Amino acid sequence: MVKMMEYECPCCGGMVEFDSVSQKLKCPYCDTEFDIDALQGYEEDKNTESEDDLNWEKQAGTAWTEEEKEGMQVYICQSCGGEIICDKTTAATKCPYCENNVVIKGKLEGDLRPDYVIPFKLDKKSAKEGLKRHLEGKKLLPKIFKDEHHIDEIKGVYVPFWLFDAKANGTARYKAARVRTWSDSKYRYKETSFFSVVRAGEMGFSKVPVDGSTKMEDVLMESLEPFDFKEAVDFKNAYLAGYLADRYDVNAEESIARANDRIRQSTENALASTVMGYTTVIPESTSIKFTDSAVKYALYPVWILNTTWKGKQYTFAMNGQTGKFVGDLPVDWGAYWKWFGVISAVTTVVAFLMSYIFWLI
Repeated sequence: MVKMMEYECPCCGGMVEFDSVSQKLKCPYCDTEFDIDALQGYEEDKNTESEDDLNWEKQAGTAWTEEEKEGMQVYICQSCGGEIICDKTTAATKCPYCENNVVIKGKLEGDLRPDYVIPFKLDKKSAKEGLKRHLEGKKLLPKIFKDEHHIDEIKGVYVPFWLFDAKANGTARYKAARVRTWSDSKYRYKETSFFSVVRAGEMGFSKVPVDGSTKMEDVLMESLEPFDFKEAVDFKNAYLAGYLADRYDVNAEESIARANDRIRQSTENALASTVMGYTTVIPESTSIKFTDSAVKYALYPVWILNTTWKGKQYTFAMNGQTGKFVGDLPVDWGAYWKWFGVISAVTTVVAFLMSYIFWLI
């Protein structure tokens, strides 16, 4: 059976043909010409591209000893279903997420023991001061919110994180173009040169965090980053004294997709940042392979603050190591529309002046 050799035009996707006049391959649809060796090399690069290899060695956590489990117990919130780990001296407490009372469920069983913990560096007083700073300078915050809101409770919670280490070997291919224009007394000319750009490199990722709790939104936890892992220590029960620890309900395997997304995005951005000097650059394909991958389990310190205003609860979080503060605030819609009207008016005036100046020119 005879098979016809076909090459796809990298510019428009049409099938190119050999042009006897130019002795080059030419696309009959967009008239782009290609050197034979260059187009063959392009096709070979496409055919040798490999699939992603994003496999992890799942080594997170260790088993609790019987002595350690003896000093731990689990509380469960009957409202939101949150499970909290604390030492056996802790009496009845409240859920740090929804403020409802929690009840003892029993001893700790089945969970993995954390590999590391970053101890709390900032105390409850620092969390209160952090909330005050968070409220400062917010022009759309209702003025009476600062006076009428009250902090219902502040809880120091160790949030479970899965930490991903890996070397990422990335290869990316881009369709790039460079445009040159010039003119003479009669015509204006435009020349577009097309290129197939390939980039490859290795990046090391250390302790990429993915929170293991559904009660803590990924976006919220990533907003509290970075945590300084240099201050992490080997886990010991004593670090939980006086604090709560959220019990993970998303295991390491279920967190892999989130870790892969973060590593893939960082790798693609790093490779793309090296493609310079072109008018346009369009990504065509990316391949990433992991080596020396490993997963560890750690507890990171977070202060949770719940405050109520006009019957609505607002939850804030502070990085218990660095003091970084995040959380949504109510909006004074009257002030919002006032600012919106001022900005719209200024924009209209500027647009009018620019059009008037252009008309004069």
